[in-house]
Amino acid sequence: MTISVLTRTTCLCLALSTAAYAKSPIAEVICEPTSRLHEKLERQFGSERAATGMRGPEQLMEVWISKSGDWTMVVTYASGTSCIVAMGEDWSVHARTGPARG
Repeated sequence: MTISVLTRTTCLCLALSTAAYAKSPIAEVICEPTSRLHEKLERQFGSERAATGMRGPEQLMEVWISKSGDWTMVVTYASGTSCIVAMGEDWSVHARTGPARG
């Protein structure tokens, strides 16, 4: 009986996690050579790189936005590969209120 309950619990957990995963806007991380991914963002989606920030010595975070407000967050690696890690809509820019850090 313990095995049956364990089996049912495991199956339920797998089913629930699969359903949540399938509803994700991007079901998996999309990685390509940096130049190819940048070209797709520019030509296919009309996006421009709006912001960058270092994430350690070998990773660059990039935010790409389109005129419609759609945004894409990309991690670019020193190896020459870039990966889309998040996407969304209604991007807005806020003015800085404090001194620039540097």
